Amino acid sequence: MAAPHVTQHDVIAFLTTPAAYGSDCGRVDRVETHISVVFLAGARALKLKRDVHFPYVDYSTLEARKECCDKEVRLNRRTAPDIYVGVTPVTRSDTGVLAIGGTGTPIEWLVEMRRFDQDRLLDAVARRGEITVDAAAGIGAAAAALHAAAAPRPDHGGAAGMHWVVEGNDAELSAAGPLVAQPARARLHEASQQALTRCAHLLDARRETGWVRECHGDLHLGNAFLASGRPVLFDCIEFNDELSCVDVLYDLAFLVMDLLHRRLPAHANAALNAWLDRLPQYEALPLLPLFLSCRAAIRAKVSLAAAAAVETPARVAPLQHEATAYMDRALALIAPGTGAIVAIGGLSGSGKSTLARRLAPEIGLAPGAVVLRSDLVRKRRYGVEPSERLPDTAYRAPVSAAVYEELVHSAREVARAGYVAIVDAVFPTETQRRSIRRAAADEGVPFVGLWLEAPLGVMEARLAARRGDASDATAAVLHQQHARATPPLDWERIDASDSVDRVGRAALVRTVERMETIGKGAAS
Repeated sequence: MAAPHVTQHDVIAFLTTPAAYGSDCGRVDRVETHISVVFLAGARALKLKRDVHFPYVDYSTLEARKECCDKEVRLNRRTAPDIYVGVTPVTRSDTGVLAIGGTGTPIEWLVEMRRFDQDRLLDAVARRGEITVDAAAGIGAAAAALHAAAAPRPDHGGAAGMHWVVEGNDAELSAAGPLVAQPARARLHEASQQALTRCAHLLDARRETGWVRECHGDLHLGNAFLASGRPVLFDCIEFNDELSCVDVLYDLAFLVMDLLHRRLPAHANAALNAWLDRLPQYEALPLLPLFLSCRAAIRAKVSLAAAAAVETPARVAPLQHEATAYMDRALALIAPGTGAIVAIGGLSGSGKSTLARRLAPEIGLAPGAVVLRSDLVRKRRYGVEPSERLPDTAYRAPVSAAVYEELVHSAREVARAGYVAIVDAVFPTETQRRSIRRAAADEGVPFVGLWLEAPLGVMEARLAARRGDASDATAAVLHQQHARATPPLDWERIDASDSVDRVGRAALVRTVERMETIGKGAAS
């Protein structure tokens, strides 16, 4: 007698029972979405893909589900090899007995993962108010590592790919009718189309030069967790290449927008700057407002879809409110900005890098200023990690001249894109200071020069306390700088011996005042 037909519903029921996992399993928890079910049993997590077919995902055949399971494991092992174990079948014996990884006929396929504590999800960490700026920078760095190694996909992306995103967003938001403020939706669509027109050539150039790649596709705090204090990315999109094979900066934009929406501007700025430190693609920054706005609009329509799917009125209202908030953010993020160049100079240990990080989230277009640090530029030129010490030959005059030239070039690109560039370097000579000022004048943007001063003893103590920093400066280097540097007469001079907060507040006030004064002068 033939074994009875087994449906996916039967498989889900089987996987929900502790007996399916052996005698030592006492409980099985389920986490469900509209396209998958994850079974948590002991140290194991098994994901089943539902037998569904939507416009953006097709899991409607066993073969398709197996292919997507294989692809999910392959893609996620790039960032989380210790989590993704492999693909495991649910089998049925000749007598109809089901088993996980048995010897019978495969009737379903599962992605097998090692379970981790859900409290370590960065979404949960952020909700507890415990996510640090360093952790956000770590996610940005992890994303940069993924993007640097990802396979190029020139068959996707470009202006056509972003047109598909913009029009898809508008169609779904328009279909939501009175649930969305339609005048706001129309303004967003118009602004997005204008941005597409401005950026079409750059979008296509990015694709042609290999920066449309096999990315994560769903890069937000809910898809990252902490392992030994280090952020790990997981659960990237495998089911639709249109969603995952995108410009690398568009992939990062989801994370930056997510942090901004959580009212974590310093974290968003740190994530962007950590990514740019490793992938210095300043020429792509004109695309960022469109990318951030599109990501917010996608979250708006996802919230509306979730509201339509629930039946409890008490749950509908918060989702609608969330959709409205995302729409407001999408409109705010697509507005173009006005660039500027802020140079922070001073001797080693005066606090330039600390002040740059403190100022960056506070000025300019969201998520704030781009920090260009001479120490990191120098380390990139030698292909070493920031904390690796360079030989003395790396600090000879010709090398330093090339570093300053690169800083000026990058500052021009950042300012031209409508963002504020903060250039963090010693700037010991008038020639170097004149060069950075000229860059701002050539780009027609405000320039602010900040010169930090502190007693030698304070700077020596700061240098001695550094651990794992990109700067190679020592007390001997500091004394050489002190003997040779000529402080500028026309920069804002700031006493940097005080606390970080007080120095930061003083510098912010002077920077904003100078930018506003220069802006008014240019306007007249």
